[in-house]
Amino acid sequence: MSSILCFGEALIDFHAQPQGGAGQPPAFVPFAGGAPANVAVAAARLGGQARFAGMLARDMFGDFLLKSLTDLDVGTEDVARTDEARTALAFVAHDDKGDRSFSFYRPPAADLLFRPEHFRTNAFDNLAVFHVCSNSLTEADIAATTVEGMRRARAAGALVSFDMNLRPALWPKGEDQLPRLWETLSEADVIKLSGEEFAVVHEGAGSDEAVLDRLWKGHARLLLVTDGAEPMRWFTRTAKGVIKGYSVDAVDTTAAGDAFVGGLLARVAAEGITVDKLDALVADQDRLTDLIRFAAACGAITATRKGSFTAIPDQAEVKAFMEKHA
Repeated sequence: MSSILCFGEALIDFHAQPQGGAGQPPAFVPFAGGAPANVAVAAARLGGQARFAGMLARDMFGDFLLKSLTDLDVGTEDVARTDEARTALAFVAHDDKGDRSFSFYRPPAADLLFRPEHFRTNAFDNLAVFHVCSNSLTEADIAATTVEGMRRARAAGALVSFDMNLRPALWPKGEDQLPRLWETLSEADVIKLSGEEFAVVHEGAGSDEAVLDRLWKGHARLLLVTDGAEPMRWFTRTAKGVIKGYSVDAVDTTAAGDAFVGGLLARVAAEGITVDKLDALVADQDRLTDLIRFAAACGAITATRKGSFTAIPDQAEVKAFMEKHA
């Protein structure tokens, strides 16, 4: 089976815990996380051959991340290590609907120091999908590395996937995010945005049609727009549609979107959907709907659990969930 290579940041999510009583200080428990790392874990949990590429610090948290990836059968041969910066941290709080807010401690951070020369010579061999998100676009050098990776993957015949996963707090204050976002959007075949992110790319473009027209001028063939519990929207160059998701009692949505993407990419890789076969997939609405519903089930289950890596389901859990909610 061809592999899925997820590039970018791995970090520590410190999740807030219920306070023990009046006057007790808040407590936070560390979980391995980071959007592309979560996607790699999801793909591996769902039977895919997944690898993670990124820079990890030589500190206790970097060691914890490496072990967590390895324990979950994610390949780490594309991981580089550094003493030049520490592991990024994110403190996560949740409201009563499971929606999260973040306080980031990044930069400086090790994941921002990965450069094109850190990609292994054969990193892109026998690759089904190369996946990135926007957290590796927040500084010029790591953004250039991200785009370079996307182009190398395409040259090697892999599908290129982009989940924006936009975190404005990670960007320098006052910096216009759109130029780097659009450069990356133009390089991706499959794009996943939240409803809020879809609104962001409307800035300067106007209508849905103007945004889509700009996307289709790049490599994009499929755009998925998720919006929490609301129905999902999908767009191709010739069609569009709406798919109802699953209703669950969410307790933590931190990794739900990443599980959605990991589920989608695991199916894409397992079914041998290459660049040449992507147009046939998106033209077959029944098949496309089946893939999106599978991805949605992965995200829905994840939202009912706390944590990041630890919240993501395996194949058997997804199958049982879909049968129950047929």
